[in-house]
Amino acid sequence: MENKFQHVYEVVKLIPYGRVTSYGAIAEYLGTKNGARFVGWAMNACHGDAEVPAHRVVNRNGMLSGKAFFGGNRMQELLEAEGIKVENDKIRGFDQVFWSPSKELL
Repeated sequence: MENKFQHVYEVVKLIPYGRVTSYGAIAEYLGTKNGARFVGWAMNACHGDAEVPAHRVVNRNGMLSGKAFFGGNRMQELLEAEGIKVENDKIRGFDQVFWSPSKELL
């Protein structure tokens, strides 16, 4: 049986290096506009899967809302390694690094 989060993971795998998206943007792309929480559950469930770059998924304001599941500052470290600037758990220049699956995956 297919993992109920598999569609979410397939979208997350497409987020380009050095870019981020939001839980809500993924949910909207998948046709569940109010499904941001479901996307969050999927991100929490995939930790340890190196193929799913969960660190690239943040909340709609660019906050690292899932950082507790990475332990310490690991989420920030991963983002910064990709050139994304983070200050006080928020992505600086969020609009410039935001990737919209609905616009990019036509």
